[in-house]
Amino acid sequence: MGRWFNVAGPCKPGIHYMLPATRRLPMVGRLIDQMSYFVLHAPRQVGKTTALLGLAEELLRDGRHVAVVVSAEVGAPLSQDLDAAELAILSAWRGAAERRLPRALWPPPWPDAPPGRRIGAALQAWAGAAPRPLVVLIDEIDALEDIALLSVLRQIRDGYPDRPRSFPWSLALVGMRDVRDYKVASGGSQRLGTASPFNIKVESLTLPSFTPEEVAELYAQHTADTGQVFLPEATARVFELTAGQPWLVNALARQLVEVVVPDAAKPIAAADVDRARNALIERQDTHLDSLAERLREPRVRAILEPMLAGETLSNVPEDDRRFVVDLGILRRTETGGLDVANPIYREIIVRALASGARDSLPQIAPTWLRPDGRLDAEQLIEAFLAFWRQHGEALLGTAPSLSALRRPRRAARPRRRARRARWPTRTPG
Repeated sequence: MGRWFNVAGPCKPGIHYMLPATRRLPMVGRLIDQMSYFVLHAPRQVGKTTALLGLAEELLRDGRHVAVVVSAEVGAPLSQDLDAAELAILSAWRGAAERRLPRALWPPPWPDAPPGRRIGAALQAWAGAAPRPLVVLIDEIDALEDIALLSVLRQIRDGYPDRPRSFPWSLALVGMRDVRDYKVASGGSQRLGTASPFNIKVESLTLPSFTPEEVAELYAQHTADTGQVFLPEATARVFELTAGQPWLVNALARQLVEVVVPDAAKPIAAADVDRARNALIERQDTHLDSLAERLREPRVRAILEPMLAGETLSNVPEDDRRFVVDLGILRRTETGGLDVANPIYREIIVRALASGARDSLPQIAPTWLRPDGRLDAEQLIEAFLAFWRQHGEALLGTAPSLSALRRPRRAARPRRRARRARWPTRTPG
């Protein structure tokens, strides 16, 4: 069976082209050796779950730990019902352990415990029964909200002092956001803030994008399997358009080898990459559609609109800026400023923010083109002025931060009092 470029779910060796998972998490081994509890946060579809599964398999192979990836996602719809959320999460954890671990390392039956204590009691029983130190990697933790999220975090913190004999040796919370940005409704705040119930974390790690060398290495696997060559100009263009964002790197490659240049005997050039890029942007697969959906959030829109208009972000809280970076929409530049994460995201963002105006505009007939195809400059100017008179206000209205560009109304001039005519006076005479 051949291998493929993956754009949905974790990568699987032997089926998908992929880079070594643990190479992308060089610090995690040290943290686990130190019995640390830590946070791993990164945007969606950058390879978090793939890296976690690879890490757990490597830890199992070395024979020093019982390591397993579990998920809290099934508790998300039940965040307001702690009893149901805990039962759903523990059921999913047992299923994951039985699928990914040998029978001798399966957890014992979960002990009876009241709501609000079940997660902690299960981790305590599992760590006590495990023949080797237990490492638990909890994925999708920030899918939980409100009561369920607070309870799970507090139960983990409560058991932390009893590690490693009666609680996991090491534990990771994995999601899109750092712990400070986990959503919680209590107290009227949308984030946990600095008074976090998970203040036992040693590190907050993130998963970096691919480097130019890693993009070339990934594509070279396809060349080795099929003989189809990605020219250096093509891999350079891919990195230029994606900045190494893993989903985009794989999605462009998949479009290239399956649609744009399906003949493996033909090499892939930079012009082919541009054709694949246009197709992705027009199609807006789930990943790009999710990006566009994020732009509806006031916190996100309040940052992007001024940036695209060239204005400063002086009134935007630092937490909000960090939040948009954590989502992968923006990145920190080498000079410490903010920029859109990559050119493809930039085009998606501009299109999304201007979609209302674009949909309301009529088809423009090219009246400024002469029959022979040459440009008629006078007609072009006239057409633009007519277009702007009709649609300028709508275009400016799509970005409130551009309201200053609207033409101010001319103030009415105060009327001057009419001067009385001065008639020459006759001298009596």
